[in-house]
This record gives sequence, C-alpha cells and structure tokens, in this order.
Amino acid sequence: MPKGGFVYIVSNKSRTVLYIGSSSSIWNRMFKHKKGTYVGFARKYGCVDLLYYEEFVNIADAVKRERQMKEWKRAWKWELIHKMNPDLKDLAADWFDEDGQLKDDYFL
Repeated sequence: MPKGGFVYIVSNKSRTVLYIGSSSSIWNRMFKHKKGTYVGFARKYGCVDLLYYEEFVNIADAVKRERQMKEWKRAWKWELIHKMNPDLKDLAADWFDEDGQLKDDYFL
C-alpha cells in the first residue's frame, strides 16, 4: 500500500516569505519548522506558520504537486492560500501544547 503525503506552504510571521514543501507527516514536519530544527531556507527565513496544505494518498503525488507549485508565480501561490485560509492564520497553531509537544488528538 502506498504511503500518503502532504504538500504544504509555510510563511514567516510578517507573511513576506513563502516556503513550499512535502512530507509524509505534516505533523512531524510542522513540529520541526516550529522548533527550528528543519534546516535550510525555511529556518533561515523564519517560516514557521502553516498557511496551506493538501493531502495525497500517495507521497509521490505530493512531491509532484510540490514541484509544480514551486514553478508558479508568487501571485498564484497567494491566490491558492487565500482560497483555503483567507485570514492567513497559522493552521497548525493549535496542534501543539505549551511545551511544544503534539497534542494527542492531532496525532494520526
């Protein structure tokens, strides 16, 4: 059975930088983003707020979508984000407790 996956967009607090990624576990990946342990571009620019995500049955499809979205114009990315999240809230804001641990009800 194929492993599922997600494509996601995170941003910094001022919403000036977008990072697109894919993962088989959106929860674990967001934990890394928020803790600053996900090295590279996202950490360098403080991309810790989840603005958008899509779920796929197959991780390969999520990776394909990630590559597609990375080629898009910035305006197209913002249009997609605004359709799901018009207030630009951090969709993962309530996934973690005060100690930064994933809440049990979000662990799937």
